[in-house]
Amino acid sequence: MTNVLPDATKNALLDSAVAGGLLTTPFLSLHTGFPPAGGNEVTGGSPAYARKSITWNAAAAGSKSIAAAQTFDVPATTVRAVATYDASTAGTQKAWSPAGASARRAFDVTAAGVTANTIDSPAHGLVAGNSVIVWATIGAALPTGLAEDTEYFVIAAGLTADVFSLSTTLGGSAIDITAIGDGDIQKFTPEVFAAQGTYQVSAFTVSLPG
Repeated sequence: MTNVLPDATKNALLDSAVAGGLLTTPFLSLHTGFPPAGGNEVTGGSPAYARKSITWNAAAAGSKSIAAAQTFDVPATTVRAVATYDASTAGTQKAWSPAGASARRAFDVTAAGVTANTIDSPAHGLVAGNSVIVWATIGAALPTGLAEDTEYFVIAAGLTADVFSLSTTLGGSAIDITAIGDGDIQKFTPEVFAAQGTYQVSAFTVSLPG
């Protein structure tokens, strides 16, 4: 039997985790790739990039969000991910999200999808050229040919309101999917800076599933 946690329990767990240090994450960071790590954190610039100190709102609806937007100075770079750390430099990463991410949506690949290299997700809202990332869900396997921590691109070929295909390159050919599976897909928006600029994180939320 699978038990579903009510929001009140999720809220208590999230607030206790932060208060007790388990989710101590007083700093936001920006990254150029997936998964975000020290090796792909944004660096340099003038004014120089630096992590930003944050505080958390009280948990609500099973989620906990930062209390205020944060604006970073960034050099010429591409921001693909936002993460939280327990220190202003180095430290331990606690959570991360693709940059400018939308909500996750469930998808699946059927036997027909394996043949056609297509993915089903009713009313997915994606358009050709969108950057997306896929996530495995609890107790399920991603379709063979797709992997987490990878930027994919929606392509025009085979695109309908409920079906789409992905490529590893913008405008490229469809990924060869060789086995059925399912998961979640999430659109995100990498931001490319040709020169020094600023990047704002207007929201960052940690949620408990189930």
